[in-house]
Amino acid sequence: MAREAGIDLVEVAPTSKPPVCRLMDYGKWKYDQKKKEHRAKVKQHNVVLKEVRLRPKIDQHDLETKVNAARKFLEKGNKVQFTMMFRGREMIHLGMANDQFAAIIAELAPVSKVDSPAKKNGKRMTMVLSPSGKIMSEVKRREAAGEVRQEEQEESQIIGQVESDDFDDDELVEGADE
Repeated sequence: MAREAGIDLVEVAPTSKPPVCRLMDYGKWKYDQKKKEHRAKVKQHNVVLKEVRLRPKIDQHDLETKVNAARKFLEKGNKVQFTMMFRGREMIHLGMANDQFAAIIAELAPVSKVDSPAKKNGKRMTMVLSPSGKIMSEVKRREAAGEVRQEEQEESQIIGQVESDDFDDDELVEGADE
């Protein structure tokens, strides 16, 4: 029957009794499956882990700057790992680091949730925050609309412009002598 129709006889369930076969164009089916996988891959969002490094004696304004950077990462749908690095006697003041982590969690509470709480690993203390459900649904909505790709293309164009700027090496050398 399959030869007469010019299509393939494909065994769908070989272990069932009796085995189940199907008349279909196998090449076309395989092509359609590849297209489905490609479309699914394009629509998925890759979550990236961004790291923000801190010190226990960080100034309040510097901490705010780092928290704002983390907020931007979270709003783009990325996870953020805060790493507090200790040196020497700073290890005694773990309470200070816990207080700073608590302040960070409170500041980023509207846009994040704690993925893993603060843990001490050697001379470092780390904590991971992930975007909240509202943020992730907004990111998925923007991806579906194609807005995210346009933003990434614009960023890459800006980076390309900066890299393509020509600097005169002679001017740099002359400026170094003065």
